[in-house]
Amino acid sequence: MSNKHLFLKAGLINTPLQNGVGRYVCQLQRVVLKFCKNNGSSRGMRDFIESELVNYAKENPGVVVYLKPRRHRTAVIKAEYLNGDAQWISCRNFTQEEISKWMNLLKTQSNNNTGTRLKKLWHTDHPSIQGPWTPYTFRDPKLNLVEFPNTEWSQPADMTNTSQDDLVELFKKQKIEELNKNRAK
Repeated sequence: MSNKHLFLKAGLINTPLQNGVGRYVCQLQRVVLKFCKNNGSSRGMRDFIESELVNYAKENPGVVVYLKPRRHRTAVIKAEYLNGDAQWISCRNFTQEEISKWMNLLKTQSNNNTGTRLKKLWHTDHPSIQGPWTPYTFRDPKLNLVEFPNTEWSQPADMTNTSQDDLVELFKKQKIEELNKNRAK
């Protein structure tokens, strides 16, 4: 283990506006695409602008996209986020597909500073040596070799009725009770 984390400033994760709890707010505010009209290293950026930029702008109405042509410079993507941070990506000799992937990545990340050691709200002096629990922890190992669909594994042996059968029975009982109440009146 390294001690690299000792030199990072410590802090808790701060989700802006409790993002993702009630609704998702895209953190990307503005994208500036800087490119050269003639330079060969900006060819992928020019192809992206010609073919995919209009669709990207329609799919992301909350993101403002600026085009900034510059002479004799390499292509750059500058992304600005709601928290005021900015990120630059040099796109020298990138293809159209690579620029599209970077644009989607910039859209989906929140640009939290990665230079922060994250604190957790819990601590233990004796961590588990067994590893974390997963949904597959206590599954039968025979499931690894079975090909599905399989009638033997499709329904547990102790389950006689399905939940749909139980709901149908409850509905029938309610109808019978309603008829008996109406007859009693």
